[in-house]
Amino acid sequence: MKSIAEINERIKKGKAVILNAAEMVETVRRLGKEKAAQEVDVVTTGTFSPMCSSGLLFNIGQPEPPLIKTAKVWLNKVPCCAGLAAVDGFLGATEPEEDCPLNKVHPGQFKYGGGHVIEELARGKSVYLYAEAYGTDCYPRRSLERQITLAELPHAELFNPRNCYQNYNAAVNLTSRTVYTYMGPLRPKCRNLNYATAGRLSPLFNDPFFRTIGLGTRIFLGGGIGYVIGAGTQHNPRPKRNERGLPLTAAGTLMLKGDLKRMNPRYIRGLSLIGYGCSLAVGVGIPIPVLDADMAWFTGVDDCDILMPVKDYGHDYPNGVNRILQHVSFEELKSGEARLLDARVETVPLTSLSLSLEIADTLKKWIEEGTFLLTEPVEAIASA
Repeated sequence: MKSIAEINERIKKGKAVILNAAEMVETVRRLGKEKAAQEVDVVTTGTFSPMCSSGLLFNIGQPEPPLIKTAKVWLNKVPCCAGLAAVDGFLGATEPEEDCPLNKVHPGQFKYGGGHVIEELARGKSVYLYAEAYGTDCYPRRSLERQITLAELPHAELFNPRNCYQNYNAAVNLTSRTVYTYMGPLRPKCRNLNYATAGRLSPLFNDPFFRTIGLGTRIFLGGGIGYVIGAGTQHNPRPKRNERGLPLTAAGTLMLKGDLKRMNPRYIRGLSLIGYGCSLAVGVGIPIPVLDADMAWFTGVDDCDILMPVKDYGHDYPNGVNRILQHVSFEELKSGEARLLDARVETVPLTSLSLSLEIADTLKKWIEEGTFLLTEPVEAIASA
């Protein structure tokens, strides 16, 4: 049994053994969980995937007199929530620009929205700020418009209510027409099977019972340092699980935060999902301390152990029907073709495995260099 404090001491002395999650699979297979737990201190994970429930909490300051209390705010024509305080706002990643409302988007058209604005700010580009106000004695200004950059914002924090799904649906379409979804376009009659996870690299598959992840856990977020601030929205602590403890349906989620000014735009990308809307791809990496043999076993999870539920986004999903057609292993999904309903179906990833591995390796390097230490959760996340 090791403690996080003991592991941090080994990191400071340059003696800690750090593996990425793919390397840990081979180590547990070769040594067994007991020996692996003795030899390995930390396993690094990574995922780079669309995470719609993300956004930017920002403050525009008072750039010039007279002062203003914003009632409505737009960044590059994308509406923001302004009902927070005088010049605070929140920009949702899936909010579309007003010139392109959802009900007027043709299925063949791409869109621009909050996720793109966040990426442009992270890249150092200027965006157009327009704000309206009703005016008060202490905040008399009625409107404000100017170009702003991330550097000019007094505060800009990525605040993501729901990231890093522990498992999620793989999507097909059994109707006779193409349907456009947040899982991408789904061709008729089950001609493609779309999925989104990093498999054995994915953070919450490596700690399925949240033994080491909770409030205050320090993480890689968008190329900078972020923190877990609790369970994400729609967190399901009691899913059905397989014999390895892995959920068989959509399960745990995380709420995350981090300073956008310290992030790398390589790991923050605005997305346009054809016929559906806009989103944000976010890079997340979480270190898993190997406290004992059980944690070694969990971090030894392989793609063949992960079973993803397949659902019909043509008939069932829009009508709230919670039917699982069958489960398919991530190993099969990753191969490019899966057997579904007695047929071979092309599989399409929404997650970048190459960037997910890059994130896990970057976090590994930070820990090896001693610039990133692990943190003890100050509050647990429900898991059973």
